[in-house]
Amino acid sequence: MESSSFLTVDEQPISIGQVVRYLQISGKLGQFIGEVLRQYVIEKELQVREDIDISPALTEQTIIDFRLKNQLTEPKSFQEWLKNNGTDYDTFHANVALNFKLERLKAVVTEPKLQEYFIERKIFLDRVVISRIIVDNRELAEELQAQIEEGASFEQLAKEYSLTEDRIVNGMMGPVSRGTMPDKLRAAVDVASPTAVVGPIELEERYGLFRVEQFLPASLEDTQLKQALQNELFEKWLAEKIQKLTVKLQVS
Repeated sequence: MESSSFLTVDEQPISIGQVVRYLQISGKLGQFIGEVLRQYVIEKELQVREDIDISPALTEQTIIDFRLKNQLTEPKSFQEWLKNNGTDYDTFHANVALNFKLERLKAVVTEPKLQEYFIERKIFLDRVVISRIIVDNRELAEELQAQIEEGASFEQLAKEYSLTEDRIVNGMMGPVSRGTMPDKLRAAVDVASPTAVVGPIELEERYGLFRVEQFLPASLEDTQLKQALQNELFEKWLAEKIQKLTVKLQVS
């Protein structure tokens, strides 16, 4: 096999040059290089940083927990699992440790910017549960508003008069991001109390009545949200690092 062979297919050597050509043909060369650069930056960062210490005991306990959860406590069954997944123990162990280091790196890189980033994104992260009645003229909207003020059922009026598909669920829109609301609607909703009906508000040549059901303010106490923001910030940080690299593609 040629020394430049990258892999073999049906005993035929495939050189790295052929691999690059195939990737070019498929339009995936840029994606491939991007992933290589991403891993390169992460690896270099982990090598030079001194604040990414991970306890070996944590890695060992994670592997033990994994084996218990997946009924792989017997050495033979675990070896078979490793083989079936195209890996070995040393590689599996290294990947578990790397995942912990990567999560630690994310935390270290993003923590100083997380609060500021959260505040910047908060208008899109805050949500409001609202119901609506949408009609095609102001006079009808005002009449329905008057009926609601006199005690008529918002849900029943939504079913009878609203032009949107959510009329079948009493006009309930569900959680809506504040940042995606039209400015006029957001301004009215922000000063409304729960269960209050605001409107009529003209939106795209239609008129809407909106009932505020519940405010769902975003918080960094939400672990899932915090992790999502950390991932966003980390990818931005990686992209900035990659942009500063001098990259040359050389294939013999």
